[in-house]
Amino acid sequence: MAASPEIASLLGRRGRLQLDELLAALVVDGLVAAEDAKQVRLGSRAGRTTVELHPLVIIANARLASQRDTGRPLSLENLVEWLADHAGLPYLKIDPMKVNVAVVTQVVSHAYAKRHRILPVAAATGEVTFATAEPFDAAWATDLSHMLRRDVHRMVANPIDINRYLQEFYGVQRSIQLAQGAKNAGGYENSAAILNFEQLVELGKSGEVGADDRHVVHIVDWLLQYAFEQRASDIHLEPRRDAGQIRFRIDGVMHKVFELPPPVMAAVTARIKILARMDVAEKRRPQDGRIKTRSPGGREIELRISSMPTAFGEKVVMRIFDPDLVVKDFAQLGFSPEETRQWRHMVERPHGVVLVTGPTGSGKTTTLYSTLKHLATPEMNVCTVEDPIEMVSAEFNQMQVQPSIDLDFASGVRTLLRQDPDIIMIGEIRDLETAQMAVQASLTGHLVLSTLHTNDAPSAVTRLLDLGVPHYLIQSTLTGVVAQRLVRTLCPYCKVEAAQDPHEWAALTRGWPTPLPEKVCKPVGCLECRNTGFMGRTGIYEMMPVSPRLRGLISAQLDLGGFGGEALAEGMRPLRISAATQVARGLTTVQEVLAVLPPIETVEPAPPIRGAATDAA
Repeated sequence: MAASPEIASLLGRRGRLQLDELLAALVVDGLVAAEDAKQVRLGSRAGRTTVELHPLVIIANARLASQRDTGRPLSLENLVEWLADHAGLPYLKIDPMKVNVAVVTQVVSHAYAKRHRILPVAAATGEVTFATAEPFDAAWATDLSHMLRRDVHRMVANPIDINRYLQEFYGVQRSIQLAQGAKNAGGYENSAAILNFEQLVELGKSGEVGADDRHVVHIVDWLLQYAFEQRASDIHLEPRRDAGQIRFRIDGVMHKVFELPPPVMAAVTARIKILARMDVAEKRRPQDGRIKTRSPGGREIELRISSMPTAFGEKVVMRIFDPDLVVKDFAQLGFSPEETRQWRHMVERPHGVVLVTGPTGSGKTTTLYSTLKHLATPEMNVCTVEDPIEMVSAEFNQMQVQPSIDLDFASGVRTLLRQDPDIIMIGEIRDLETAQMAVQASLTGHLVLSTLHTNDAPSAVTRLLDLGVPHYLIQSTLTGVVAQRLVRTLCPYCKVEAAQDPHEWAALTRGWPTPLPEKVCKPVGCLECRNTGFMGRTGIYEMMPVSPRLRGLISAQLDLGGFGGEALAEGMRPLRISAATQVARGLTTVQEVLAVLPPIETVEPAPPIRGAATDAA
């Protein structure tokens, strides 16, 4: 869309944008109908309030039909992009994770930024970039360039975002500064020094920030709300010598989001430990805790807290469990209709052992909790023994492992067997005693669900044999094994169709009879996915029901290659073929899948002899 000098002249007539001029410009440009503009003008005059709204917000709130994109209302972002184009300035969707708050808030004061409705978003040697919703009011930029002796660049951004981040950026930075300035001059010994193996003593700097300081409380509250908004699954607080780092894991990828001075980081850590009911004074040993809070939308969210001593102080990791995300139906987990049928056949039996395998972070917990939610009817007694309890649920009877009082997985299962259970979930089979108790529970008529760390489904049998479980007990009790991984899914707002590279497809399917799809989808990047091209994750699965034929092959000297080959011959689809289906459906890409699959060096059985893999398309 070419910028019109006539429209630019109309918009810039009075410096700051006025509703009448803005509506007139939209009508002239053919974006808004004249009658719609008239209604907005009359409605604005009739409903004036003491709160001064930006004219773009008033127009967006009216939800006017776009004359160019029939049937869709003009959104605020559409209007901001249109304004930027006619002002001849770049458009910016503010991503707070890409703004160095500590640096930009030092450029101009909060009062100055608020007065001119501008937000500093980037600062470098010789130049500063500001976001503004008033592109034709440029007098401040000239004055500021002289004062700062730096080039001032302007970008047009959403006025609501500018107001919001003005409050957040300057508010959090002020809390950090006040918290740092609130050190106890009374000479409390810096407790962080106990754990800092490389303590550098700086004269004149003593004392620490209190965890109950209201500024620290504000920082922690903001940090949690920020993580919920960004869809983070984990928050990492990592102490360093000069400045502590805060990082989020989003869709499986780590992002650095903030830095805190060491005293403030120590106070934030202490505040989180208080909320998690951990021992604040104990800083030499790892600890676990949990926090229950609410998201900005009002949903209850659980956080599992883990602390450990490092060279520069205590590192804290908070894992976020959103019930809406953790408990899903089988289709939302990524199961195909056939995989859903196989999984339900395995878990809806009255007894047997069903194992979910995969590395840490592969979604095993989500699969198990979603399955237990499906099975936990009023007629069923569902009991779990976990380390730790990932998410407290009213439908289950959950027990926490307590090694300090000799309550481990094995003794926990032994206790549960006296509690008249129907279904038992064991957090993880780590040793022979736990494996034996799982088998014993199955033999006495209970359904047992648990996890193992193996690369694929057939390897779960050899893992049980390695632990020392007799092969005849595995034959009698093992119902099925599911291996899984999580892959990032393409952003539904910006993905585009493209031809699939045959070489990439061959690297994924490795000679399996899987037809090359005509079209797949590729990432692009947009505002919704923060220009990553991906949003959310889905599972890929390798389902291995244990048939009578496979039971007969389980022996003390199991040939894993032959066993896996027979499983494939009976119709088991390996992880890579399940993943190929997701690629063919346009949900993810070959590169994403190859990044999470077991290494190519892993011995993989030959392609199936009978019951060939289903069509990936």
